[in-house]
Amino acid sequence: MLNLAKEKLTEMFRKMLEIRFFEEKVFDLYAQNLVPGTIHLYTGEEAVAVGVCAALEKTDYVTSTHRGHGHCIAKGADLKRTMAEILGKRTGYCKGKGGSMHIADFSIGMLGATAVVGAGMPIAVGAGLSIKLRKTRQVVACFFGEGASNQGTFHEGINMASIWRLPVIFICENNLYAMGTHQSRVMNIENIADRALAYGIPGVIADGNDVLAVYEKALQAVERARKGEGPTLIECKTYRHKGHSRVDPAKYRPKAEVEEWLAKDPIKRFKEKLLQEGVLIQVEVQKIEREVAAEIEEAVKYAMESPYPAPEEALEDVYA
Repeated sequence: MLNLAKEKLTEMFRKMLEIRFFEEKVFDLYAQNLVPGTIHLYTGEEAVAVGVCAALEKTDYVTSTHRGHGHCIAKGADLKRTMAEILGKRTGYCKGKGGSMHIADFSIGMLGATAVVGAGMPIAVGAGLSIKLRKTRQVVACFFGEGASNQGTFHEGINMASIWRLPVIFICENNLYAMGTHQSRVMNIENIADRALAYGIPGVIADGNDVLAVYEKALQAVERARKGEGPTLIECKTYRHKGHSRVDPAKYRPKAEVEEWLAKDPIKRFKEKLLQEGVLIQVEVQKIEREVAAEIEEAVKYAMESPYPAPEEALEDVYA
């Protein structure tokens, strides 16, 4: 267990459950036509966000993606305000105007999710440059999918971070599919991490369904960045349980492939490990599950009872 304290391991397990239960509830609310726009669920990838964010401090930064609920929660976002934002309510992080794909909370270092594929990378590089100029010990964790690694922002961002030795950890959440397109159809390499070689930085691979494996790789990259040794590219191999978005049935994925990955559910694996090694007993697990379920229900109640923004608020907090 990497010599981690019970409190640390328990908190990681709790955060993974918060993300899973939150996403399952959002899935249900969308079916009830209560969520404006669309949603991109993080179900199945919880080990990546939690493993990385467990290696960060509150003052460190994170940039996120269109599939960003998990990153927000793992970094410490308030469940009530997050749910309110997804439901388009005034009490949400962006006062109901950003929705599912545009949640930010600078107080915890969440620099924001963005709907534009690959857009978080130049933002992370800018934040990394700010850290270097201000001479603080912060780092930036930049999440993106394997599809974004084919964007120009990926190459430009990593190149600049490498040249300037910026404290940025680039985390590729490789779930094999960019929307409905399999990785093998758009790149002639198996490992995204291999691309790090071209920029003279470490490229490492982690089992993205093993939260402790992700944590270990992330911790090494964070320590390297804090010492001024520059960026690291971490590829976390994982799998989303749902389609690309709520309206995607994901029928392009082979049944056997889906079953294979569902059997490697990151929460199930971590729970079994905690029980087998005596970190938690079944009664403690059940208590945590009940507590998290109650927190999610409280978040839904808060969001449902919150008001929508008034029409005259449409142009407030907007920069042009």
